[in-house]
Amino acid sequence: MLNLTHLKVLHAVAQHGSVTEAARALHYSQPSVSHHLSRLEAATGAKLVQRVGRGIRLTPEGQLLAHRAAEIVGRVDAAANELAAQVGLQSGRVRVAANASVLSTLVLRAADALDSAHPGIELGLVDCHPVEALQMLRHGEIDVALAFRHVDATDQHEDVRTLDLVEEPVYLVTQRPGESLADHRRSAWIGGCDHCQQELFAICRRDGFAPDIGSLSDDIVVVQAMVAAGVGVATLPGLALQAHRHPGVHTTELVGCERQIYAATYGEPPDPPAVAAVLSALAAAAPTSGNDSA
Repeated sequence: MLNLTHLKVLHAVAQHGSVTEAARALHYSQPSVSHHLSRLEAATGAKLVQRVGRGIRLTPEGQLLAHRAAEIVGRVDAAANELAAQVGLQSGRVRVAANASVLSTLVLRAADALDSAHPGIELGLVDCHPVEALQMLRHGEIDVALAFRHVDATDQHEDVRTLDLVEEPVYLVTQRPGESLADHRRSAWIGGCDHCQQELFAICRRDGFAPDIGSLSDDIVVVQAMVAAGVGVATLPGLALQAHRHPGVHTTELVGCERQIYAATYGEPPDPPAVAAVLSALAAAAPTSGNDSA
């Protein structure tokens, strides 16, 4: 069976003459475009593209299907635009991905407000790391990705459009109150995934040491339980402490380690009405700072 996404990719390759330009126009990664072309060839049983030097060109079969794809894609886009204009915000499904702390606080607050204002909009929520969320966004698997960058870092995602939501502080989480990073140069630390450990090493590097990772967990409930039990110390962002706060831990804000939570979308503006409504709800639900419960 022919897949509309695959046809869109073939149409873009025919229009732009290369995988690179097609990927740029579609806001996909180059591997994603190649993957869709391979899937389309498998579905049709025909060789649709062939390599010529460093580029590609359509075979006669590819040219035939690309011509029909242009017609099909044009008709579907026209129908979608007409329907969106008529239906407006009465219906629609928006897929949102975020990590656990953002999903369980900011996103759910936005979802509650959105349900009251636009009950016809359905949200599909995915719990994943921001790096994975941005990959899913590029592959067209979701509509909005929530991610973060450190405030003093250069944005490395120029291929997506971003909306800054809240500046979130990061905290040292310990068993005893009033402690600092310097107090734990030789302590056992609780790390998370590879990306989270890189952030932990960057934070500790500012204080002149490398943390000794003794335990691993990405679960904010487990991390705090470990700290309370004396297994080690950790760092957690403010929204994680809003989502869950163990009574046996103490927190100290790490000044200068803040990170910016933002929503990312793909494609040229304007956003579809339902996506625009979700972005507005996220902006309205964002606290003035990420440390209200810390």
